[in-house]
Amino acid sequence: MPNNHILGRTREHRLIHSSSDWAIQRHRLENSRYWISPAGRRGRWRKRLFSGLLRAFSAGLRLTPLYGQGRRNVLDLRLVELTFAFKELPQQFDGYRILHVSDTHLDVFPALVDAARKLLGNLEVDLLALTGDVHGDHDAPIARSAGLMAAALDGVRVRGLRIAVLGNHDPVEMADALGRAGFEVLINRSLVLQREGESLRITGLDDVNSFYSEAARSALADHAGEFRIALVHSAEVADYADEAGYALYLCGHTHGGQICLPGGRPVITQLKRCRHAARGLWRQGRMAGYTSCGLGVSGPPVRFNSRGEAALITLRRE
Repeated sequence: MPNNHILGRTREHRLIHSSSDWAIQRHRLENSRYWISPAGRRGRWRKRLFSGLLRAFSAGLRLTPLYGQGRRNVLDLRLVELTFAFKELPQQFDGYRILHVSDTHLDVFPALVDAARKLLGNLEVDLLALTGDVHGDHDAPIARSAGLMAAALDGVRVRGLRIAVLGNHDPVEMADALGRAGFEVLINRSLVLQREGESLRITGLDDVNSFYSEAARSALADHAGEFRIALVHSAEVADYADEAGYALYLCGHTHGGQICLPGGRPVITQLKRCRHAARGLWRQGRMAGYTSCGLGVSGPPVRFNSRGEAALITLRRE
């Protein structure tokens, strides 16, 4: 792909940098005995134990009427409309519209494809931002997971770019699958969008919950002072992004808890740090953030007190 690409008459993006050894390092982590986050490494046996408990819970739930209700709840999607105002936003990006989608996992619950198309089919946005976990069922082909996601978002009219980052469920091969689906995949690198001489930088990181490396922090620090947005699968480097001067941080990973207590309080978030950013709107220092509840589901394919969603975000100059 060329390093410069003109979008219309007034917009362009510039590829900043990419680590050539990312795939090798990612493969090594995927096949190691550990996962790595900024909080340190952890043994996979913990995840295997948790997955076993989750399967037992799911099997018991299937024997109750709650299972059917939980599956119906999965299909009850919502579109969250948000406006973020920033003094530093370049004038040319006032009114810039972003559709933020996360954790599609449509191989787990394919019926969500039609529900998503009905919800999102008439939208027109400047940027489509996908913050990871396209894959859900580890036995499903990568191409199927990416294809279902593309079908769910097929009706969205995108004036500019489709940008994606990887989640902890997405293997290395997902990057190529998303590229074939028309997404620019950002792995510890940035794009700079330009409109009539004004710039907006978008930085995308590899998953930091299970595949963190110092390349992620270096990518956040690599900028020229532009207005900056971070796309990361989880909120676990929100403090690093704030220190680097980012204005907005978009993420997912938690599913908003997926199965929550009344009032929407998550029981489990799967966050190792920055737990205050488990769902919805939050702040980290001077930076605003939004954690999506996700479009799809994993584990037991049910939701309680947590609706699946996509977010339509409008940027305004304060």
